[in-house]
Amino acid sequence: METLVPPRVLSTGQMTAPCLCIDVEMSSEISPIPAQRAPLGAASAWLLVSVFTEAVGSLVIEVPPEGLSGDQVKTTVMAELGGEIEWRLDAESSALPPFLASRQKVLAHAPNITVIVCTRERPERLTTCLQSLIAQDYPNFSVLVVDNFPTTERTKDVIDRLASPLITYAVQPQKGLSRAKNLAVELAGDGIIASIDDDETADPHWLAELARGFAENPEADAVTGVMAPGELETWAQVWFEQFGGHNKLRGFTPAVFSPQTAHIQSPLYPLPSFGSGGNVAFRAASLARIGGFDIALGPGTASMSNEDTRLFTDLLCSGGTVVYQPTAVTRHFHRRTMEELRTQMLGYGVGLTAFYASLVMDRPRCVPALIRLVPTAFRDLFGSEGMQGGGLPPDFPADLLRAKRRGMLIGPMSYLRARLEAARSVRKAKGVR
Repeated sequence: METLVPPRVLSTGQMTAPCLCIDVEMSSEISPIPAQRAPLGAASAWLLVSVFTEAVGSLVIEVPPEGLSGDQVKTTVMAELGGEIEWRLDAESSALPPFLASRQKVLAHAPNITVIVCTRERPERLTTCLQSLIAQDYPNFSVLVVDNFPTTERTKDVIDRLASPLITYAVQPQKGLSRAKNLAVELAGDGIIASIDDDETADPHWLAELARGFAENPEADAVTGVMAPGELETWAQVWFEQFGGHNKLRGFTPAVFSPQTAHIQSPLYPLPSFGSGGNVAFRAASLARIGGFDIALGPGTASMSNEDTRLFTDLLCSGGTVVYQPTAVTRHFHRRTMEELRTQMLGYGVGLTAFYASLVMDRPRCVPALIRLVPTAFRDLFGSEGMQGGGLPPDFPADLLRAKRRGMLIGPMSYLRARLEAARSVRKAKGVR
């Protein structure tokens, strides 16, 4: 009998394009990975590993041209994540695994959740996103789509075609993602407000797991989850994932951030990230307490990004609690082209220093703490062993790193410009010159 050699585990930096994105459910039979035809076939696969639908980890494996059997995949997964898997599989002998029992308890008393999707002229992606929301295994939710600064009727056409009673539509005529989110929060009212981006899809249990995060952490102001890659077909998508993706080194270990954990990770330092605005749920009262999103930050402004980072920092600095719940999973479809990725990296750089400029202006008392963080930030952002750059492969495009650094240089002035523009628009809306 031929012995099947398990595939080699790769680092993220060893991924090549295209790379397969595969869900591996360890409580059932694992499907084989089919043969990959040269020269277009995948040589690697990014695996999201679950047990009884509970996400427990991820890994990248090498895929030979002849493909892999299910047993080969299983052997490698168990070698890497066996400690997280075995005790969960042992629970099968009971009436219901503890994880599923906890989820069912939440579903029996499911709190109402309003899912907000802010979008602008991306009907194809929006359609896929909304279809995944309609299919949620959750009994008590609605979806609010906010069309931001529309130039066509394409977004409304998507809502009309889906014709779901779960979905309502609103327009934010003023440009800016933060403005759209603030309108969505205002329209959603009380309760729990979940947010997902239009270029994502939600796991069927996404809302149940966000609700479980609140149920098991009653003090939580926000619950965030994992944004897994939805596809890694192009080099731009692989490079983005190598740079950290949307999870920014957070992994699959649950975490709770609060004033009591500030000595472990400062609320002023979002690396690893506290979460992402594309996979998060908030208590509406918590958003009201901090005044919502800064309209001078985020896409659609000169600041370009980081409106979500500022919100997490505001929650934590105001005494709040943010829970990282890695079992709440969405899948993000990264930018496919180098041009798009370069623009995104520039935006990340602008947004990062714009975020700090906003803190200096709104929270001047934090300046001494920010100064103390400078050596850590310099090491992580520019050092060869830092969290941001330490795992990058030698052939990672230097142009992408330069784009982010250029953005960092102009971020503070970009925020000032965005803040002046926001002030003018507010005065105009009030009829004040």
